[in-house]
Amino acid sequence: MHKFLIHNHGDHVGVATTDIAAGERVIGVFMDDDSMIEVVAKAAVPLGHKIAIATVAEGGEVLKYNVPIGRTPTGFGPGDYVHTHNLKTARW
Repeated sequence: MHKFLIHNHGDHVGVATTDIAAGERVIGVFMDDDSMIEVVAKAAVPLGHKIAIATVAEGGEVLKYNVPIGRTPTGFGPGDYVHTHNLKTARW
């Protein structure tokens, strides 16, 4: 059973469809073709929040919906919780 969704191949993050516990091995489903990816959560990820599925270097652009949603000041890797501590939004 999947615990997060990824909008498009090429995205760096998925969105939790249920709470994810730290250390939990979780499956995500790509919405564009129903393929799956598995990651181990490095931290708890609350419902509706983002989990990383790719490595993005410090200062790198973060993609969701196949468009940039911001930059990461610290970088992150698969399984990391992605939120305001490591994502600076492109909106403001």
